[in-house]
Amino acid sequence: MIDPKIIPERKLPSYGFHNHTENLNGRWAMIGFIALVIVEFKLGHGILIR
Repeated sequence: MIDPKIIPERKLPSYGFHNHTENLNGRWAMIGFIALVIVEFKLGHGILIR
């Protein structure tokens, strides 16, 4: 089998619905949810419900 001399680099798109942007958004959502749970635990009650 012949190997190519130049291997093209794939540029990731910078906007739109793509796997890497969806993964990043999901990770930030998980971090935000965990932060909310920690804040509610420290306060002893919910943020919206007192």
